[in-house]
Amino acid sequence: MVGKKLMAAAAVLVALGAAGCESKEDVVTIGINQFVVHEALDASRQGFLDVLKENGYIEGENIEIDYKNAQGEQPTALTIAQDFTNSKKDLIFAIATPSAQASYNATKEIPIVITAVTDPVDAGIAESFDASGTNVTGTSDGVPIGPQLEILKKVLPEAKTIGVIYNTSEANSIYQVNQLKAEAEKQGFILKEVGITNLNDVNSVLPTALEGIDVLYTPTDNTVASAYAIIVKLATEKNVPVFCAEDAGVNVGGLISAGLDYYELGRETGLIAIDVIEGKNPKDLPISMMKNPVIVVNEDAASTLGITIPEEILADAKLVGGN
Repeated sequence: MVGKKLMAAAAVLVALGAAGCESKEDVVTIGINQFVVHEALDASRQGFLDVLKENGYIEGENIEIDYKNAQGEQPTALTIAQDFTNSKKDLIFAIATPSAQASYNATKEIPIVITAVTDPVDAGIAESFDASGTNVTGTSDGVPIGPQLEILKKVLPEAKTIGVIYNTSEANSIYQVNQLKAEAEKQGFILKEVGITNLNDVNSVLPTALEGIDVLYTPTDNTVASAYAIIVKLATEKNVPVFCAEDAGVNVGGLISAGLDYYELGRETGLIAIDVIEGKNPKDLPISMMKNPVIVVNEDAASTLGITIPEEILADAKLVGGN
């Protein structure tokens, strides 16, 4: 399949390299179906592409990249997936749960490599993390909630009520909130849900919801990620720190994240894609998760909020801000 095609492409490139030509049909075609533009997903895409290039898969030589963005619209994600299926791409790289689901709905034959999908089993695109049993493999952006709350306790020892803002129609977000509910109860926190369905809801719902909470938690949610700047602004105006599941929110003023480096996640996904390109069957491959949370602290946010970050946290953290 794809592996044989790429080996043929390599042979053609060696034979015809001096003449500067190649056979179009021997180029491996990859369709990228990204759900929305924001820092985390863009970083994962870049990590994916960088790893391909570092391993000799060069766009315009032996691979062809067709990048499309659904701009946060599920019907558009499905249209993109159907287009990739109809044009018989050799591999689909699906970034975020809605694009992964759309791609799987469009084809059960073309290999699909996913990233930024919190729970592919719950999303209905894999049978298990150990081996998907489907044409899907890749990486999850799931991060255990327990260790995040332990860090939150150390940073904000007086905090009792956690608010969580999330899109109620995103499967990965619902999964994270359910995990957060269970862990928050176990660790003695009160949880206040702030449900939204689109970007406009942030301005209309969040200001009131911020009343009576000690910290706002932002999960890995595509709608929330697209609104990090306004979420952080509104929370800061109410003197409420923002604890993020990934570092993009900290980069725009959130206090701290204990989550993922999406660029590194994308690189890991790229290595899995190479395994598929070279002939491994997605159904036999595990869907991997990054094991250790990456801590990022915004020094400016800490100063503005009057919060002192414990030295034991700072020792293991990447610092941003502080200018």
